[in-house]
This record gives sequence, structure tokens and C-alpha cells, in this order.
Amino acid sequence: MSRTIAIFGAGSGLGTAVARRFGREGYAVALVARRRQPLDALVSALAEESIDAAPFTADLSDPAAVPALIDAIMGRFGRIDVVEYAPIGASAPFVPAAELTADALRAIVDLYLYTPVEIAHAVLPQMIERGDGGILLGQGLSAVLAAPGMSGVGPVMAAARNWIHSLNAELAGKGVYAGTVTVAAWVEGSLGHRLASQADPALGGNPTVDPAELAEQYWDLLTKRDRAEQIFPPVGLP
Repeated sequence: MSRTIAIFGAGSGLGTAVARRFGREGYAVALVARRRQPLDALVSALAEESIDAAPFTADLSDPAAVPALIDAIMGRFGRIDVVEYAPIGASAPFVPAAELTADALRAIVDLYLYTPVEIAHAVLPQMIERGDGGILLGQGLSAVLAAPGMSGVGPVMAAARNWIHSLNAELAGKGVYAGTVTVAAWVEGSLGHRLASQADPALGGNPTVDPAELAEQYWDLLTKRDRAEQIFPPVGLP
């Protein structure tokens, strides 16, 4: 049976690059996103590259739907060996910290924290039993580096980052890896980058990263397992 990676938030940038990178290594690919048409197009493109892929539509802001979604993926592929979770939308819900409210946090905490936790909870028992597997999280730099006017999603992603680091330490010695790629640039080809470029060409050009390079960071983390996080492109932190 082929190994399978489940890509949650499979968009035109990072998700597509991760599908191709892991597909080249022989992984089958489960593609999860809200809209079926782009998923079908990506499945067709991957098929031309001899990569077995299947689409699954889901609202990742609903953690209660995770068990049924995992069952559907397992029904198609039989197993999930690696999870990649990076449903970073077209516009991050940044707000000034002084204006942040509990309601604003409730609106995003499911997508950026509760759902990845539920996914890991669903797949980890089989990974631990097999003694192999990986949970890969994709986040923005605000999870690590606070900045004026850019609160909201940052605190929620920071909580998820804390969780993934703890998970990595707990899984050491069990054959299962957990880690995060923290993205410090616009992802070229992503919907977010396209919309930013249309709204403000100067904003859309500062700075950018090839999603294939990010996919390579994921592969490097999973195979080397020597650290829980990679910030890419590298930036100096205070």
C-alpha cells in the first residue's frame, strides 16, 4: 500500500507544491479544500505527472467535521502517513492588539488551532502503532514575531506553534514527527499573493518565496527530524 499525505488547505501555491514534492517520492495525495472545482483541476494535473490524488471538500473551520473527513480519506487511501495543514486564506484577519476582542478570536480559533489538533488526534494512534508518520503545520511569521497592528491570527497561530513543539517532544522515540514551517514571505502563485498584488503591486512584491522551496523545507524537516521548526526564508529575530 502506498504512503499517503493528506494536504489540508490545498491551494494553488503551497498545497500544490507539497503535493508535487511528496508525489515525486511515491506518496498518494489527499487534497482537502472548500471548493471542488480547483481540487478537480489539481487532481487532473497531478495525474499527468503519475501522482495518485483525490479531492475532498471540507470546511476546515468546523473541527466537528474532522472525524468524517478522516474516515473519507481513509476509505479512499487506506492510511494517512503524513498530514500537512496550512489553510492560510487570501487575507489574514489581522487587527491591532488594542482592538482585539474575544469574538474576533472565536471566529478564527477553529481554523488555526482546534481543527489541526482534532486532525492530529484522529491520525496519531495509527501513526504511533506503525512507528512512523508526520504532522506538518504551515504558519505565518506572526506566530513567532509580534508586530504592531498585526494581532488576531498571530496569537492563535502562536498557540498552535506551542502545541506542535510540545507534540514533537512527546513523539520523540515513537517514530512520528511533528513540526512547522513558518513562512516569512508571500507565497508566489497563491491566492493571497495574487490579491495583494492586484490591490497594491508594491505590497505584492515584498518579499516572495517559491512554494517549491517551502515544500522542500517540509520534506527536509520530515526526513531529517532534527528540529521542530523552520522559518523560511530565514529572518533575523530579536
